[in-house]
Amino acid sequence: MSTANSLDAPYDIEAGDRPPLALIAGPTASGKSDCAVRLAQELERRGRRAVIVNADSSQVYADLTILSARPTSEEMGGIEHRLFGAWDGAQSCSAADWARVASATITELHADGAVPILVGGTGLYIRTLLDGIAPIPSIDPQIREAVRALPVAEAYAALSIEDPERAARLAPADTTRVARALEVVRSTGYGLAHWQAQTSGGIVDTVRLHPVVLLPERQTLYARCDLRFDRMIERGAVAEVEMLLARNLDPTLAVMRAIGVPELAGAIHGEWSLESAVSRGAQATRNYAKRQFTWLRHQPPEQWPRVKFQNYNETTLSDILLRFLG
Repeated sequence: MSTANSLDAPYDIEAGDRPPLALIAGPTASGKSDCAVRLAQELERRGRRAVIVNADSSQVYADLTILSARPTSEEMGGIEHRLFGAWDGAQSCSAADWARVASATITELHADGAVPILVGGTGLYIRTLLDGIAPIPSIDPQIREAVRALPVAEAYAALSIEDPERAARLAPADTTRVARALEVVRSTGYGLAHWQAQTSGGIVDTVRLHPVVLLPERQTLYARCDLRFDRMIERGAVAEVEMLLARNLDPTLAVMRAIGVPELAGAIHGEWSLESAVSRGAQATRNYAKRQFTWLRHQPPEQWPRVKFQNYNETTLSDILLRFLG
C-alpha cells in the first residue's frame, strides 16, 4: 500500500476528501480487538487520534461485560472505545439501530479529525452501515405473532413455498432468520431479496474504507474459542448471568439469547451441571465462529484483503498493520 493511500495519509473534509475508516473484521476470538488497539496506538504515535468503534452485536449490551468478551480498561491500551456497552439489555439493538448510531459516531469523529477503527464480526451490522438498510415496511403484529409461534421446521417448509429463494439461502434450523423471512413475505407480499435490493443510507461512498478480514486456521480458532469461554467462567460469567436473570427481562430479547446466557442460565436453574453449561457454551461459541468465518470468507467484496494465518503473533500483527499503514 502506498503512503498516499495509507490510513494515516492527510485528508481535508472541506476540500472534499473522503475521510478514512479502518475496518477490522473477523470471527470471535480471532484477535481483531488486539489488532485494533495496536493500530490505534501506532496511529497516535504518528500524531493521529484514533478511536475504536464497536461492531459486535453482543458487546453493545451493558449487561454483557464478560460473556461478550468486551475489552477491559487494561486491554483498551489507553485508546478511546465507542459503542461498547452502549445499550441496556432491555432495549434490543437491531442492525438499523446500531448503524444509525455508528454512522453518527463516525461522522463526529471525522469532524474532530480522528480516525475511526471499526471492529467486529457481526456481518449484518457491517453490511447495514456500509451499504444501507432495506426499507421494509412494518410487519403486521398478528402475522408476526403467528409466524413466531410456528415450529422452525414448519416455518421453513412454509418459507420454501412462499419465498423459495430465501429458504435456499438459510439453514432449516435457523429459527430467527427463517421467521424473519416468512413474516416479511407474508406481511408485505414480497420476499427479503426484493427489499434488500432497495437499500439506502449506507456510508461506503462517503469514506475512504481500509478493510481487512482476519481468517485464522479453523482448528486454531476453535481452540481459542474454548479457552476464551473457560476464562469467562474464571472472570465471573456465572454471576453476570445471575444478575441478568434477576432483571426478569423478556426471554426473547437479544441479550437473553446471547451466547453463554442460555447455557449458564440452565446451570443456574439446575437443568444441567456447570460442567455441561461450559461445554454447551464453548460449542455454541465454536458454532458462531464457524458461521462468522463462512460469512466473512464469502460475503464481503472480493477486493477486501483476507489475512489467513495459523497463529496470531507479532508476525501476523505486523503484516496486518502494514496493510493499513503502508
